[in-house]
Order: sequence, then structure tokens, then C-alpha cells
Amino acid sequence: MAITIEDRAAGMPGKTAASAGIHHVTAITRDVKRNVRFYTEVLGLRLVKRTVNFDDPGAYHLYFGDATGRPGTILTFFAWEGANPGRLGLGQAAEIAFRIPRASLGWWTQRLIEQGIAFDGPEKRFGENVLGFKDPDGIRLELVAAGTAAPAGDWSGTVPAEHAVEGFHGVTLWLSESEGTAAVLREVFGMREVAAEGTRRRFAALGADPGAVVDLREAPGFIGGRMGTGTVHHVAFRAADDAAQAAMAAALQAQGGRATEQKDRSYFRSVYFREPGGVIFEIATDDPGFTVDESIETLGEALKLPPQFEAHREAIAAALPALD
Repeated sequence: MAITIEDRAAGMPGKTAASAGIHHVTAITRDVKRNVRFYTEVLGLRLVKRTVNFDDPGAYHLYFGDATGRPGTILTFFAWEGANPGRLGLGQAAEIAFRIPRASLGWWTQRLIEQGIAFDGPEKRFGENVLGFKDPDGIRLELVAAGTAAPAGDWSGTVPAEHAVEGFHGVTLWLSESEGTAAVLREVFGMREVAAEGTRRRFAALGADPGAVVDLREAPGFIGGRMGTGTVHHVAFRAADDAAQAAMAAALQAQGGRATEQKDRSYFRSVYFREPGGVIFEIATDDPGFTVDESIETLGEALKLPPQFEAHREAIAAALPALD
């Protein structure tokens, strides 16, 4: 039986919770093998979970992150190889920014050159150096030199530890107008506006966890976005537990919005809603995490299925492309 927001929020009058920032970002790829090569070999992320889309078990859902798959480091992909390309525009999370050590900007510039990846910048934004480029599907990525060169874990990827991606810096949302979205960030997630520059408003979560930043970029009159391959599907924000998630969902409802019933995604529990600017937001719990069904040492090595699909494992695995 599904648990409703009202069930979980009952008995908590006046209780509020603040998000620690981004839990994960989910995008769409049309070429899963190319996708894995790029994010593991070029960016040096770890494939921390290979599973299927719980709503479409004929397609992979892959998770990339740091050594242990901490919230704030996870970029996930729905692998819909037959889907139409999307269109970048308003109502989308248009840019995904990763944090790199401050001293690593030159190293990453040289790496992009060696990999034959065109890039923009570096440019200054809010006092930080930013390199912009695209992944093979055309998703806009950024490297922001704002980190400390202290990656967690002992993951030995393709990038030296002193230059490794440390997780998300944040995301940029393209919007026709920003105040409705800003109200959600403030009232539902407890974020605060910390700066403004040109057409951008910057919001930040309390604390210094990865993925603490959300930029709102206003572009009234620009073309609307269309979901498809090469675009972001949704942005998930962190909730410490079910109670915190319920408090955020209740705050959303107080604003006139409404989230879905809670869905069990095995590695976190989620509710979803579309914010006023059109972007799909998720509220995801930090627990139980990615080690619930495999050890840290073996993360991402085996195909993991939720219980409802185990009886069909052989058929599902046969239909999926080999990644190794």
C-alpha cells in the first residue's frame, strides 16, 4: 500500500525541514555504451549502480558518482536509445555543474583539449572560474573551480585524486520568470538567495555539501524546452529521512502545490512534483543508499533489479546491451 503525504505528515504540525541540496540529477541518453565511456573514462566518475528504469524495465537506469555514491555526487541516466532528441529551452534544468579543485582548472582544460572536447571559457561567474562543454548527447556540463581537492573514498578512477570531480556544484534552471521557482526553493527546501548576477539568481542550501547551488536564469520569450535524449529529466533534492520529506511535501502543499505519493526506488524513497517554472523536482531520502544490495568494493559491477522484477531477470538482462 502506498504511503501518502498526509499519512507521513500527520502529527507534525508546524514541523519544517531544510534540504542539504541536490541529491541527484537524472538525464536521458540515446547511446548507453558511449555514455558509460564518457562519464567513467573522461570525467572519471564511478558507475555506482546499474539497474533498470523501475517504470520501464526494458531500459537501463545508470548511476554515476563518487567512490561511495554520496548524495550530491550522483548523475543518473535513463537509457532510451529509441527516443527522440530533446530541445533545450525554458522549463528545464539546462546546465549541470560539477565542482573541481580550485587548482585543477588548468589540468582539466588540458584534458578536454586532449580528449577533443570543445569548451567555452574559462569565464568568471559569481567569482568562480567555469569551463563549459557538452557530453556526447549534447547535455550542457560545467566544471566549476570551487573545490578543495579532498575527494571522499579511495576510488581509483581515470582521473588523479588531486584533480577528481568532487560532486555537483549545482544546476542552472532556464525559466520565463523566476519568482515562483524561488518561492519553492525558499519555502520548501529552505534554501536562501545568496547572489545575483545579470539574468541569474543564485540560491544555496545551508552547509557545504556537494550540490548546494541552484541558479535561476530568466530568459522571457525564449523557446520552451522539450524533453528527450540530451536533456535533463528531473532534479532531486535531499531529504534526510521520511519525516523530512513529508515536511517538505507539506510545505509544498501549503503553497498550493502537490507531490505524488511516495515511491520506493530501492536506494531512496521519492516524491515528485513540477515546480511553477515547469521543471520536474523530486524529493529523495538519503537512506538507505547504494550499499543496500552490494558492497562499496563492488558497486556498479552487477545488474541489480528491484524485487518485483527478479522473476524476469533472465529476460530483462537478455534485452539490455552489454556494458563491459
